[in-house]
Amino acid sequence: MADIQVKICGLRTAEDVAAAVSAGARYLGFNFFPKSPRSVDAETARALAVDVPAGVAKVALLVNPTDAELDRLIETVPLDMLQLHGSETPERVAEIRGRYGLPVMKVLGVASAEDLDAIDSYSAVADQLLLDAKPPKDAVLPGGNGLAFDWQLLAGRKYWTRPWMLAGGLTPDNVAEAIARTGAKQVDVASGVESAPGVKDAGKMAAFIRAAQS
Repeated sequence: MADIQVKICGLRTAEDVAAAVSAGARYLGFNFFPKSPRSVDAETARALAVDVPAGVAKVALLVNPTDAELDRLIETVPLDMLQLHGSETPERVAEIRGRYGLPVMKVLGVASAEDLDAIDSYSAVADQLLLDAKPPKDAVLPGGNGLAFDWQLLAGRKYWTRPWMLAGGLTPDNVAEAIARTGAKQVDVASGVESAPGVKDAGKMAAFIRAAQS
């Protein structure tokens, strides 16, 4: 299963980035949601992104960004993809994709089978989808809460028309099972490879990628 691609999200230091790349991550996520313990500013992200090797995608996690916010970010940081983690409509996703010419990954929160109904409309406008556990109603963060959804909701589904990632509560201990149950070819992790909120653990990142590709 070495074709499984891994995204490590919420990287904040040069050491984090080096460890994720060394472990084999194919996507590096930089979080620009100020309320998150994993957030970075544009200048920090630029310093982290400039030395990322070719073939490793630099992804910006954004929550309901305005055009002005996107303009400043894209002028500052050399990005390869935008990840929209808010309540962006399909129309807004299409608008952002057309305005900036960067691939867009739309995050969809999942708690029940009905939440999968949005896949078709977003597949028409996004380059990739990320299926994450829907946050609790009182949650501050839209993701990165360490929660999983019922993976059986995805079992046996063959209608995907876009590349997609599985996220939500994944750890080195359960990622192989999650892949087996869902058929995911790409997985995303943030809190599951940390020693504390926002503090990445190099050993856990390496263990996660080994488990995903084992």
